[in-house]
Amino acid sequence: MNIMNKLTLRNLKENKRRTLVTIIGVIIAVSMLTAVSTLGVSFIDLLKRDSIARDGEWHAQFIGVNNEQAKELRKDSNMEKVILSNNLGYANWKDSKNDSKPYLFFKQYDEQGFEQFLITLKEGTFPKASNEIIIPDEMRKKGNSKYAIGEEINVSIGERHFQLEEEDSILTQTDPLQRNEEGKSVEEIQQAKSYTFKIVGIMETPSWEPSWSPGYTVISYLDQKELTTSSSVNASVVMKKVKQSIYEDSESLAKKLAIAKVDFNNELLRYYGVSSNDNLLLTMYSLIGIVILVIVIGSVALIYNAFAISVSERARHLGMLSSVGATKKQKRNSVFFEGVVIGGISIPLGIIAGIVGIGITFTFINKYLQDALNSTQGLNVVITPYSILFSIIISIVTIFISTYLPARKASKISAIDAIRQTQDIKLSGKKVKTSKFVRKVFGIEAEIGLKNLKRNKRRYQTTVFSLIISILLFLVVSYFTDNMKKSVELSQENIDYDITVSAESNVAEEEMQILANVPSITESNLIKSTYVSTYLDKSVLSENNTKSVENGDAFLEEGKLPFTVNFFVLSESAFKQYAQEVGFNINEYTNPAEPKGIVIENVSYFDPYGEKFVEEKVLNAKPGDYIDLYMYREGSEKEEMFNKVQIGLFTNESFMGMKADNYRMITMIISNEVAENLFENEKNITMNYNLYLNSDNPDKAEEELDDLKSGSMYIYNVEKNRKQSEQMIMIMSVFMYGFITLISLISIANIFNTISTSISLRKREFAMLRSVGMTPTGFNKMIYFESIFYGIKALMYGIPISIGVIAALYWSISNTFEYGFELPWLSILFVVIAIFIIVASAMLYSVSKIKKENIIDGLKQEND
Repeated sequence: MNIMNKLTLRNLKENKRRTLVTIIGVIIAVSMLTAVSTLGVSFIDLLKRDSIARDGEWHAQFIGVNNEQAKELRKDSNMEKVILSNNLGYANWKDSKNDSKPYLFFKQYDEQGFEQFLITLKEGTFPKASNEIIIPDEMRKKGNSKYAIGEEINVSIGERHFQLEEEDSILTQTDPLQRNEEGKSVEEIQQAKSYTFKIVGIMETPSWEPSWSPGYTVISYLDQKELTTSSSVNASVVMKKVKQSIYEDSESLAKKLAIAKVDFNNELLRYYGVSSNDNLLLTMYSLIGIVILVIVIGSVALIYNAFAISVSERARHLGMLSSVGATKKQKRNSVFFEGVVIGGISIPLGIIAGIVGIGITFTFINKYLQDALNSTQGLNVVITPYSILFSIIISIVTIFISTYLPARKASKISAIDAIRQTQDIKLSGKKVKTSKFVRKVFGIEAEIGLKNLKRNKRRYQTTVFSLIISILLFLVVSYFTDNMKKSVELSQENIDYDITVSAESNVAEEEMQILANVPSITESNLIKSTYVSTYLDKSVLSENNTKSVENGDAFLEEGKLPFTVNFFVLSESAFKQYAQEVGFNINEYTNPAEPKGIVIENVSYFDPYGEKFVEEKVLNAKPGDYIDLYMYREGSEKEEMFNKVQIGLFTNESFMGMKADNYRMITMIISNEVAENLFENEKNITMNYNLYLNSDNPDKAEEELDDLKSGSMYIYNVEKNRKQSEQMIMIMSVFMYGFITLISLISIANIFNTISTSISLRKREFAMLRSVGMTPTGFNKMIYFESIFYGIKALMYGIPISIGVIAALYWSISNTFEYGFELPWLSILFVVIAIFIIVASAMLYSVSKIKKENIIDGLKQEND
């Protein structure tokens, strides 16, 4: 080791505090880089495992393979595994309770297929002969009889055919059951053959079976010995190495072996990075790139400042070395060597800290992540040589950028300037001139503090920049997280139920009422609804609709504005209960000869003109007025009036599941008797059934409802969706606030480093002030003013910049969710307080060390 490097090491040891702060800052920066790269690799791994769990592990699938072609595929050097499978076809299943699943779908796999396609056995064994099968446990739940291991079943298996005009289509598991307008199946099984199978096991329903598929998957054994040259099966292959050329290579191989078709597992392949068009990966890589760029900028700001201060501290020392023959190259390399030492200590520790930190984070969030993504897979810490190498390279580049300018500066320091220490501050009196107002209001101590900030502008700007970065990151992340929560709340606004069940028009009302009586349901409301049109005169329009017409956003047709009437039809019992709550005579509203309904008076919506939420009357009509009803009839070019209904009264009393949130829609409640009369002759009117349910255990209720529902009913667990949204927000918040905490730590380390070193370099100045009579009180006043000025300056720039970014975020989010712009005042208040605490703490800590020294030592300007 040469003498310059030895002197550099000695300087690092003598300035332990600054060295330690720099090392900690670099460790934090490296740990963040490592955590981000590890998170990216681990998330890709999660997506791979999730795809495999749902669709099996295969990369390409050769369709219509015979025995000889299968042998040739196994010989190919690129193939790691070849799994044979076959779709036998469909059999009618009379025992099915689910109208949407009237079939059994028979599929065959060879022995390796049971493992590669993640078939989970609950009881019994896997099939070992072509006449053995395993059935899904759901068959026993949804069938009228119990299927046991050892039982034999006889079936006729064929193809699903659907005749559409003159075209005959063969349907697969991805095609739902085809029905006519009455809800009856219009399919048939053709070319059926008889089979007898023995049940040898019970399995879980395969995750790769689509929820809308019309057949319960039953799995049999594919015996390769039974294959012939006339056989036609599918060969799913796993490549030894997934490359971008997989598409061309597989197509070429298929052509060579005369195989008709090749399919690819595009979802899994894109997670290997071989897909040419993938927005998800592009988005994720972009986000990781942005995060890394922010980390590098914050890290460079800290590390550059640390080395710049080091050069300032060592200026006299470097000047003395220059006077005895040290060359520019030696002085420059001295700073680079300091960077190598700092990096050699910090980078390994940062990598370990990043891996451990992200591992702890995964342990904490995995349960919530699985619920939020509705997946059985969790994040595992995946460490690859490339991710570690990436972190090391970025860290080295960051340290190099941070040391380059200080190294150049060190090489240019002349001996005379360094010994006199005039290289940092070269200002005229005009540039440090301050306002008389400062001295008059705050005193001479404040004026001296302000002059010092102007003299040391570079250090002062670096500190302010660090503070601005912290302010910006905290406020933007805080606003973004709060608005994600607000968006979820808005999407769930006016939703006063946990589960909704919707059904097609062919479902009987009695079938829906059965679902309302399951044990876990605490409250229910069955609503029939339909939409028709009306046209309103300008005189009865609400204020906002009138504005729409005047501004040209809505157009009148023959002097009237098109409107929608949303009819809610209540059952007899529900209508009686509603009459008691609102207080009207039920007999007036159940007379078919004089159709009358109740209109929800006020609607709540976002006013695009006033840019705020408003609540106003939907129309300026009065009880007793009539609403004309229009609809399209067969052969008509425009809507025709078919009936009219009288407004009985206006009210704001609603019931579970009903919403009035559209200022161009009239919400009217009518009885069943009135509805039958209004729409009696209209064939194009479709009634929709919606059952709204509350439960003390929505997940259990969903299971109970699923067992009872028919095939044309659809269950939506609103509460489950709400929880998933909240869990996803919590997960994002963990990462975001973890990220901002680490960035803030870098900034705080930077601030402490800058201020404490700046104070240390001003020992001579402070000693001179004390020597001419500045009291401890005056000294403290000067320091307090400097702290306040740092904070005010940072807030003057940081808060407006943050508000600008927040406004851009609001504009982006408002494309989906419309709500008023509101600044995060609590977060801003927290930032203001935190900034002054950080700056004051750094100043007071540094000054406390200066005060302990005597004036003579201070005048010598010997930094420790």
